[in-house]
Order: sequence, then C-alpha cells, then structure tokens
Amino acid sequence: MNATRYKCSVLAVDDDPAVLAVLVAQLAPEFEVLTAGSVAAARGLMAGRAVDMLVTDLQLPDGSGLHLLDWVRKTSPRTARVLLTGTARLEDAADAINHTQVHRLVLKPWRPGDLLQTLRAAGRGLLLERSHEQLLDELRQLNQDLERRVAERTAELEAVLAQVQQKTRILEQMALTDPLTQVPNRRAVDLIARKELLRRTRVPAPLAVGLVDADHFKRINTDHLQTGGDHVLAWLARTLADSIRASDSLGRVGGEEFMVVAPDTDAAGAQALGERLRARVAAVGCDYQGRPVRVTVSIGFAVAPAGTAAGFEQIREAAAAALKDAKDGGRDRCVVREVGTACPATPPPVH
Repeated sequence: MNATRYKCSVLAVDDDPAVLAVLVAQLAPEFEVLTAGSVAAARGLMAGRAVDMLVTDLQLPDGSGLHLLDWVRKTSPRTARVLLTGTARLEDAADAINHTQVHRLVLKPWRPGDLLQTLRAAGRGLLLERSHEQLLDELRQLNQDLERRVAERTAELEAVLAQVQQKTRILEQMALTDPLTQVPNRRAVDLIARKELLRRTRVPAPLAVGLVDADHFKRINTDHLQTGGDHVLAWLARTLADSIRASDSLGRVGGEEFMVVAPDTDAAGAQALGERLRARVAAVGCDYQGRPVRVTVSIGFAVAPAGTAAGFEQIREAAAAALKDAKDGGRDRCVVREVGTACPATPPPVH
C-alpha cells in the first residue's frame, strides 16, 4: 500500500471536548481523525469501521481507558494502541503495558511534536505491515496463477503426448499389418515365430510353423483380374484367421502365401490343424461379383518337438519343404515334417 495515497485513521477518545479539539487540530494534517467522548462511543464507532490507531485517555466517564484498550486488543489486534493520560502513576503504566499491551504511553501535557512522532512511527509500522501483507497476497496470487498455467500447460502437453502415442501406435500397427488382408505382415509374423522359438528355450514345448499357399492362384488372377485376386486373398485371410486357435497367429508372408505359428503344437496337432484349415477353405467357398471362385490351399507344417533345438531359418525352410511336398503331391493337402536336434542332457550335479 502506498503511504502517499493513504492516511492512517486515528480514533481519539477523551471526555474533554477541548482536548479532542486540540488533538484534531494537531493530527488532521497527517491523519484521518475520528473522535469519541466515551468508551461506549468508541466501541460503537469501531464496530462499524476499521481504525488504524487508538489514542485514549485513562479516565473516561463510563469506564477505564485500560478496559477500552484491552477490548481493542482482543477485537482489533492490528489497531495500534496509545494511552494518553495525565496520571503518571507507575501502576497505571505497568497495567497499560502488561495487560493491554499498549504500543505507546504519552503523558499529558504532551508536546505536539512528540505525539506526532509517536503516531508517525506507529503509522509507518502499520503501512509496512500492510504492504508486506499485500506483497504476500500478490505473491500467493502469482503462485496460484503460475500453478494454474503449469497445470493447463501440463494438461495440453499430456493431451498432445496422448495423441502422439496414439498416432505412434497406429503407425506401428500399420507397419506390422498387411494392408490388403489386415493380418500381420511378414515382418510381424516372423517376429512372432522368433519370440516363440526363444520362449521354448526357457520353457521346453513343441512348436509348429506352417506355410499356407493358395492353389493355382495365377489362374484366379487370370479369370477374375487383380481385383478379383485381391478379393480372394482378403477372403482367404479371414477364413484362415477364423479357423486357427486363439493362441495361434496368422500372417501374410507374400503373394498368396500365409504363415501360421502354433505354440505348444506337436506333429499330431499340426496335422489336425492343417487339415482343419484345408477343409474349411474348401468347404466355405468364395464368391466374387456373384460368381463362385473355387479356392483350395496346400499346407506345409514344420514341427520342432519338445526337447529339441531349432532356429527360425531351419524351421521355416522345413515348412517350405513340407509345402513343396504338398504341392508336388497333388495340392489341396497338408504335409507335416519334424525338425530340430535333441538338446544335450543336463549333467547331474557334482556332489
């Protein structure tokens, strides 16, 4: 608060109108002066407005100035309290200081300069305290504004980050998805197979990897053009995906060829899975532009039995060889081969 723009208010309380007139004349140039002739009048005035400083006589017609000072101390602790008295008893001074905690004690008759200096000092203290409180309020407001802005900016950044993460996931998904058939592409299904091979080194279990190839697909492209061929591939991907187990994975590895990764599947299980896929494709049938399109598949499965070691290239080459056997054997069939070398036995512990 700027001291040049604000006059501290002073409530002068005395039962002598002449004394009040002198106080008003001396203090009015520098302070807003209010007057009261009794304790009741002073309390009534302070009940309706704030007062910066109280200057009161010790003897008042309806009570002691000490009682008024004590009431002000309790009800308006920020009001500076000054006892103005013609009684110089030591006991009164001690009561004023100890019980009412007055800030100043001024004796009558007073010198105008001394009283002004006393009130000026008290006023400066009040103004400094108010200025300090105002600065604290402004600082709190600034901190609240800063916290709000930080929270808003954080929320904006989190929203942007969420969008970036969502777009990243979409891009990653697109990078691992075949756009035509909407199943994993070769990169994705190869990664799945490699992870399953790595897993079985920690938890021994059989693994089957199969290659599924549409029979005579060039004929389909010739008869129904590329758009018809694309339609058949999309239909084939859906049919195969609907025929595998929830634990199996299907991906397109190129052209009309798909890969199936079947964890925990031995040779008998691979044969059953391959036959189910082959029979489902042949039974469901595909239509394109109102015309039936006969589709069959040849399937080659390579199985790494539990307790054997096999690498990705080894099992994939074995699946390709089994697929070739299926094609050479007349197509529309499934061939299963086992692959891998027996893992060395773990030597017994030495005691």
